[in-house]
Amino acid sequence: MSEPKPELSRLSGVGLGLRAQHYQDILKSLPDIPWFEVLIDNYLYTDGYPLHYLEQVARHYPLSFHGVGMSLGGTEPLDNAYLDRLKRLITRFQPLHVSDHLCWTHHGGLHSHDLLPVPYTRDAARHVAERILSVQDYLGRRILLENVSSYMSYKESEMTEAEFYCEVVELADCDMLCDINNIYVSAYNHDFDAVSYLKSLPQARVREFHLAGFEDQGDYLLDTHGQAVHEPVWQLYQQAIAHFGPIPTLIEWDNNIPEFSRLLLERDKAMCFWPELENA
Repeated sequence: MSEPKPELSRLSGVGLGLRAQHYQDILKSLPDIPWFEVLIDNYLYTDGYPLHYLEQVARHYPLSFHGVGMSLGGTEPLDNAYLDRLKRLITRFQPLHVSDHLCWTHHGGLHSHDLLPVPYTRDAARHVAERILSVQDYLGRRILLENVSSYMSYKESEMTEAEFYCEVVELADCDMLCDINNIYVSAYNHDFDAVSYLKSLPQARVREFHLAGFEDQGDYLLDTHGQAVHEPVWQLYQQAIAHFGPIPTLIEWDNNIPEFSRLLLERDKAMCFWPELENA
């Protein structure tokens, strides 16, 4: 696949997650969406229809690759076979962003369905940063690191989540994918101030925002990506746009996936916050 056209050299506006249920809707109508995010783990181990449809979508739209399999916070060696497959798809599709999470996902042959946090220590920050540097060197490009929703903490932690996140990206010289929903969920679960967290992030490194829905479990919030964005997350997003400017934003909806038209409504709502900045 050829290099991105000059006018598509960076992400902009509000994109949507590419889901198999919507392939036909997208390719038949070619909606006015500035970009699609690809859950790249779904495409690494297949040569069939998923890649066929990804090829079709990539002819019309810029792509962002988003993964959950690097286990950047893990202690086992990086999975070179995983990275090799990822690198081949990067070469083939030329995504404008490549991202993964500040977490660990597997150990001792066991894989977690959750994105698990790491202790917020200086040793852990150096460990994660070294792994990110290795990944970036292998892929030949910088990656974006996303904050996760969390439901537990470690007594060994020496700093806040925001401080740890900033420390890691500085040591690794990578960029940030700031998930607004995850900040809100973790702030509720761990009783910290979401706005202070948001405003402590270095502006020069924040390259993308994510918006998604959660479920209220009473004692805690559960990040499910299975419903519309909640009002307090919209309010936090409004403050994020006011503080950082119009950062490319993704609407995530991974479970209980609705009709494509419903995603367009969420996209339109997100875009409503952008003109307010221009008119301020």
